[in-house]
Amino acid sequence: MFLTIDDFDFEGKAVALRVDINSPMDVNNHTILDDTRIRACKSTIKELSNNGAKVVILAHQSRPGKKDFTPLHAHAQKLSESLGSEVYYVDDLFGSHATNSIKRMADGDILLLENVRFYSEEVLKDWNNWEGISCPKKQGKTIMIKQLHSLFDYFINDAFAAAHRAQPSLVGLAYYMPVIAGKIMEKEIKTLDKIIKNPDKPSIFILGGAKADDSIEVIKNVLKNNSTDRILTTGIVANIFLIAKGYDLGPNKDVIRDMGYLDQIGIAKDLLETYGDKIETPIDVALNIEGQREEMELSLEKRIIYPIHDIGTKTIDYYGDIIGESKTIVANGPAGVFENKNFLKGTAEILYAITKSKAFTVIGGGHLSAVAGIVGVSKDIDHISTGGGACIEFLAGKKLPVIELLKKSYKEYKKIGI
Repeated sequence: MFLTIDDFDFEGKAVALRVDINSPMDVNNHTILDDTRIRACKSTIKELSNNGAKVVILAHQSRPGKKDFTPLHAHAQKLSESLGSEVYYVDDLFGSHATNSIKRMADGDILLLENVRFYSEEVLKDWNNWEGISCPKKQGKTIMIKQLHSLFDYFINDAFAAAHRAQPSLVGLAYYMPVIAGKIMEKEIKTLDKIIKNPDKPSIFILGGAKADDSIEVIKNVLKNNSTDRILTTGIVANIFLIAKGYDLGPNKDVIRDMGYLDQIGIAKDLLETYGDKIETPIDVALNIEGQREEMELSLEKRIIYPIHDIGTKTIDYYGDIIGESKTIVANGPAGVFENKNFLKGTAEILYAITKSKAFTVIGGGHLSAVAGIVGVSKDIDHISTGGGACIEFLAGKKLPVIELLKKSYKEYKKIGI
């Protein structure tokens, strides 16, 4: 349980709203290339502003050292366009310009402060030392939070994509006031919670991509909790399980070694021993032979001597049949090297099969959601998560600092009748 914006009357109240509008940018002229995350914030901001709140937005763009580590002027412009009302940009975070601008706000005004990662203490991550209202003392006592907290009545966190982090702007204000879930945060938690705790069966997880250790953590969690009936593996994840089954993938094992995932092969073996009938691996693969796609059926007697860049047609058909019979489908990570059009087929066909099914469908953030946009099926997916890393950690059963804080804030403030 957690507090939501429906629990409060915000008229005349000053609200700190943490969002994640970190966006792809053209590093040459600092223009925003994709405003998906910015548009996603619209419902929370508009509801607060329409109900008379003074909305002060905290956000970040990229991180120090990156070429797209920029001020948030362009983000304010995009937010204004999306909302149809002005978002005032303040090129300051907690100095006199910022604090005086907040004090001068009228009911319904919307203000965006400067990139929180311009401030060095934002790199703080430790969240094990909880105190008082369930917030890390260290983050609550940073200069930024000490300067700003007295200006706000409530703290709303709508930055699900950063929920796995415990930086001051994400958790520090909860040291002083209730932390409340925004509309994005509320939808993400409720959706992901349902597919873990109470999915419509049969439920399947389709896991691929390059971040194999994260996906294998998800596999362990959802199988242990009986959250899923089948796991369909693709990408590097599939290669690890194929090696665990005894297939000789030749140079593809070297890729796994170079990625630091050799230890995952032993974990995959243990999972196969315990849940082998629930974990599906490809029956054929697409090899990259001098840039061309060549499909090959897998055999324990055959050694693969070329890079595997996709699943094969027989696997696509086999997985498609399983997808068509499912009532809940969760997919994360592409099936192959989709950036090369010769190896887009597996990922695209899996997505087409997902959208043709009658199941409740969820896609984790990151590359797979990007491919869904490329092949034009995004609108046919029931829920596309706004957070890649946060989504995968949630599905892996890990405790996310922001979500833990929301739960603890609910318990504490409900006790005193707020």
